[in-house]
Amino acid sequence: MTTPVCTSASRAALPPLPPYGADARYAPHARYSSFSSYVRARGPVLMRTARSLTANPCDAEDLLQTALTKTYVAWERIEDHRALDGYVRRALLNTRTSQWRKRKVDEFACDELPEPENVPAPDPAEQQVLHDAMWRAVMRLPDRQRAMVVLRYYEDLSEAQTAEVLGVSVGTVKSAVSRALGKLREDPELAPVR
Repeated sequence: MTTPVCTSASRAALPPLPPYGADARYAPHARYSSFSSYVRARGPVLMRTARSLTANPCDAEDLLQTALTKTYVAWERIEDHRALDGYVRRALLNTRTSQWRKRKVDEFACDELPEPENVPAPDPAEQQVLHDAMWRAVMRLPDRQRAMVVLRYYEDLSEAQTAEVLGVSVGTVKSAVSRALGKLREDPELAPVR
């Protein structure tokens, strides 16, 4: 992130500064110190906000720089300087929205349509036969393994939740489910699935 810098060459071209408010030509230099202090203090927080709006870190830096430029231009019009973060965040969001709207979408003509080929839907009767075979194989598992497989894959509980329900350790659940899945893979009735 870069901030505007007043170089010694540009200062040399101007006469010495009168007291703040005495001449409107010098107001930007007087307000620059408070703006600079604000950017130093709040820059990292504002950068995190900018990075949350865009995936590319370089784009985030550009976005924040643009928002800070808008803030600098409006510095005197901002009545409540305690609300500066909100002002800059709104500038970030508005700038990013403008970028999205201006984004050019390229269209390319091609010989083939990009839509996928129509894949026939599975036969419901075959799906039911497979479901029944799977359930019969699960029912042939030992009681403890069956309970763990049902809780993990039919009830969609985590390993920790399954362990808690059954009053066993997570490691026990992992090993028992692994053995049960091995038995299901070897079940001859499920051979067409493989």
